[in-house]
Parts: sequence; structure tokens; C-alpha cells
Amino acid sequence: MKLFEFGPTRSIRARWTLQELQVPFESVTVDMMAGAHRSAEFLRINPAGKLPVLVDGDMVLTESVAIVVYLAEKYPEKQLIPTDLRDRAQLMRWLLFTATELEQPLWRMARHTTLYPEDRRLPGEVALAAEDFAAMAAVMDAHMGDREFVVGDRVTVADFVLAYTLDWAKLAKQLDAWPRLEAYMGRMYARPHAPMRIADAFASIRR
Repeated sequence: MKLFEFGPTRSIRARWTLQELQVPFESVTVDMMAGAHRSAEFLRINPAGKLPVLVDGDMVLTESVAIVVYLAEKYPEKQLIPTDLRDRAQLMRWLLFTATELEQPLWRMARHTTLYPEDRRLPGEVALAAEDFAAMAAVMDAHMGDREFVVGDRVTVADFVLAYTLDWAKLAKQLDAWPRLEAYMGRMYARPHAPMRIADAFASIRR
């Protein structure tokens, strides 16, 4: 398998899953700072020009959530995805909740603070996105309660996706009101096969 990745992007979710599975893979760095994700060569792999991309034989898979679910299903003996139908449904529920309700406000903040040209940034969007994130963080915080993991009594790919997203929220200064979620994120990143935190990944590409 090949993982096309770049430092602090959602590639971290795919790398985390591969490292937890402890399966061999080839890392292919696509330097987004140099615009390599917009090259004709890469666009033939992913016309959306985004990372990560997993290539497994003749299959090309994009979208980080799809990749982590595929990997968990490819190696069921590692138990990173539930076999019980109801637990599996809950895993999909919280994966989608994380990607749509928590991640999207963070994207809006990023676009209107750093990604868009300055003349297209709308400060009001940042404030609205922060409100949206807080409302949905409250839902996740209530779900987690005293739970150690998102679903069931063992780690799953839902934890890797959520922990990465919470780390992003921490960088965006949106996690201060949620010490329980921050503590959970810290426990996840303390796992022996966890990847670099987003800030460390940023630092590594700036060296």
C-alpha cells in the first residue's frame, strides 16, 4: 500500500490507522507548500487535488474517513472497527458527526483566517463558525462523559478521527471550554503508535 500524504493535513488520520495496525506501507509525500497537489501527475491520482490518498493494488481511495474505515475492515483481526451491527452503526454515526459537525466549522475558520485571500475573508464567518463548533462540541462532550473511547470499550478508528479533529480545534483555540475532550485527546495521542500532533507536523515541514 502507498499513502500519499502531507504533514499536518488529514493524512494524519490515515497514517495513525496504519501505524496502529502495524502494517507495512510506503509513504509518498506530496508537498502542498510547493503546489505538488495541483500537479498533473497528482491530479491523475486524485482529481480533487486533496490528501490523503491510499493506493492499495489497483484501488485508489480518497477521503480520510473512507480510508480509515477501509483499513479497519481490511484487517478485522486488529479490531479497530466493531463487528456488532449496532456498535458499527454508532461508529459510523460518530465518524460522520465528527466530519460534518465538528470539522466543518473548523474549516470555515481556517478559510476566513488564513486560506482565503485577505480581501475574501469574512470575520463574521469566523465568529459564527466558532458558535457552531461550540454547540456541537457540547454534544460530543455529553456523549463522551466518562467514556474512554468513542464507541464500546476499546479503541476504534472513530477515536483517531476525533482526536485529530480535537487537536485541530485546540490549535484554533476552540477547545479551552472542553477540558474533558482535551484530556481525551491527550490520552489518544499518548498511545504508543500515535502520529505527530498537528503543530509538530507543521514544525517539521518548516525546518
